[in-house]
Amino acid sequence: MKIDENTLDRVAELARLDLSDPAVRASTLVDMQRVISFVEVLGQVDTTGVEPLVFMTGEQDVLRSDAASMEITKDQALANAPVKDSDYFKVPKVVG
Repeated sequence: MKIDENTLDRVAELARLDLSDPAVRASTLVDMQRVISFVEVLGQVDTTGVEPLVFMTGEQDVLRSDAASMEITKDQALANAPVKDSDYFKVPKVVG
């Protein structure tokens, strides 16, 4: 596949890229053509008998247990607050 000026313009529009500089435009066109050429080479690889890979390892659902625990106390949390009022953090008003 050959990347032409129209394709480059369309990709730049979709990606919100400013390709008005001719040097940047030429460089981007060359880079995009190199990427497409590489993907075309990958498309020629014989993958018969190779199952699609969904995960990089054989592990499934490796999650930590979801148990509530008290890591720090309320006083420890409030100790780092720049402004506090007894048991609460004070923050600027965000609703008008």
